[in-house]
Amino acid sequence: MTQGIDVVGVYVRDQDEALLFYVEKLGLRVHTDVRNGDYRWLTVQHPEQPSFQLGLFKPGPPMHDPATAKTLAEVVAKGAMPPLVLVVDDCRAAYERLSKKGVEFTQEPVDRYGTVDAGFRDPSGNGWKMIQSRSGK
Repeated sequence: MTQGIDVVGVYVRDQDEALLFYVEKLGLRVHTDVRNGDYRWLTVQHPEQPSFQLGLFKPGPPMHDPATAKTLAEVVAKGAMPPLVLVVDDCRAAYERLSKKGVEFTQEPVDRYGTVDAGFRDPSGNGWKMIQSRSGK
């Protein structure tokens, strides 16, 4: 029997806005975009990681009642969710490239723990750490 994690999700305030950010700015590609009434299952993936999907999910029915959806959106906007990690070969080069595409960084590249890392947020407030792989420059 094969087992593994296939999809990990983040909450976003607007799926179309999130889709533009993750595809146009970060370079991910759409894996699945299907609807069932008002519910939309939207996932993206890194071109070099075809076995893993990042779900871009809007809080709301059928998973959440309106009050819970509102609370979740507020918590995400404050950056309270755990950070996600993007591994890159060269953090400084990726920082320059993504900055030019309009990604707003919360932390410029810093040398620490034997590598380089930077921080940014998506349009919904989800925090990301961009970490240079140890085999990078």
